[in-house]
Amino acid sequence: MSRVALSRLGRSFFARYTPLVAKDLLGCVLVRRFDSKTMSGRIVEVEAYRGRDDPASHAFRGITDRTRVMFGEPGHAYVYFTYGNHFCLNVTTEVQGEPGAVLIRAAEPMRGVEEMRRRRGRERLTDLLSGPGKLTKALGIDLALNDEDMVTSKKLFVLAGKKPAGVISSTRIGLSAGRDFEWRYSVEGSRFVSGARTHNYRVRDAVSTGVVG
Repeated sequence: MSRVALSRLGRSFFARYTPLVAKDLLGCVLVRRFDSKTMSGRIVEVEAYRGRDDPASHAFRGITDRTRVMFGEPGHAYVYFTYGNHFCLNVTTEVQGEPGAVLIRAAEPMRGVEEMRRRRGRERLTDLLSGPGKLTKALGIDLALNDEDMVTSKKLFVLAGKKPAGVISSTRIGLSAGRDFEWRYSVEGSRFVSGARTHNYRVRDAVSTGVVG
């Protein structure tokens, strides 16, 4: 049986209200290509961040050199260094001029697992992409990819996928402000979500089951 080609997410997918984009990214496939290597993972956990209505967002106080990409064209990578030891990957959302981004927190490894293991120095599948810092290290994502156009890029992009059977909503992790926003979304029952699971989970959606192969 021939393998069905998955379509790349277009600009219009990202040019929407950020929490909706975040939920719709669950089940999609994040792809990282460089040299002769290709790695990919099914997205299982995300967080939404907006602008002046979101005190937890980097864009809350307006445009800076760091946050300029969040105010730009939707569908670009917003990569930043945090806690002095790892990078985080976001993809920008909303219309140009309206800040928004979705943090890719975790994914289920699919292609290029051995390369991920080499980069992470870990063997267990559940420890390769189960957190924003783990994900960027395993996939070789750093500041060189900041502002990369994920709609047209050959290095970093997202393929469409099928929605998971259940989506869980909860508060976001590690924040000092905006802690009441239930803008963290994860695939119900996934073994590949990040480690912090002590938040106020609520099952939001029940959709037809199906996963991307």
